[in-house]
Amino acid sequence: MAPDTPVMRRRPSFDEAPLPLFTPDEAPETPLPAGRLPSYIRDHRARLRARFMAGGADAMPDYELLEMVLFRANARADMKPLARELLNEFNDFNGVLTAPEARLRAVRGVGDAVICELKLIEAAAQRLARSKVLNRPVLSSWEALLDYCHTAMSHRDSEQFRILFLDRKNTLIADELQARGTVDHVPVYPREVVKRALELNASALILIHNHPSGDPSPSQADIDMTQQIADVAGLLGLVIHDHIIVGKSREYSFRSDGLL
Repeated sequence: MAPDTPVMRRRPSFDEAPLPLFTPDEAPETPLPAGRLPSYIRDHRARLRARFMAGGADAMPDYELLEMVLFRANARADMKPLARELLNEFNDFNGVLTAPEARLRAVRGVGDAVICELKLIEAAAQRLARSKVLNRPVLSSWEALLDYCHTAMSHRDSEQFRILFLDRKNTLIADELQARGTVDHVPVYPREVVKRALELNASALILIHNHPSGDPSPSQADIDMTQQIADVAGLLGLVIHDHIIVGKSREYSFRSDGLL
């Protein structure tokens, strides 16, 4: 068999394209003797796994944790250089996971396999954080709510506007992304916000949006928009518990600052 001939899982039917056993990653691969991992890669990966199992994430710096995530993207290459390159480009572990696909693809060695692994971990993190607030009284689990907001929104490079819809017991019944905007603006329509609350039979709302600049201080447009939503909601008996602006490392609460 020629070296470049893919190995097939099964014999394809007449109208199917051949299905390769391995999907090659976009990163350069290390030549393998007899199809095996070089011992320095195999032993290195084994040591990382053992250290992770013994001490968890706290026992590992960001580049090693990211390297482990990338193992599945390329089973035959040293992923440490790519892990370091991604951290140099996106600052930290969270920044890599939440980076836009287009920016990730601009990094040499990143393609579908790497992006899939990164976005899988990001999705898992968001679901885990969300599970801690879904179907629970939100006002009694406020820290978990803020953690979820940061996980979902703090590293976005454009503004997003989310609404948490609560029932009469202040239990979260829905979490919806209402709008996406630009780097410093997101369009929000009070009428649509209230309409959706009525459709869900919600009794209260928590408004959330992010500031990609990192500074969560509200603009005058933020203040005006919040007041407009509160005015329209109040006419229909809906309560706005808070409007939270998420920055890179902290958040701003309209309620805490007396603006609601």
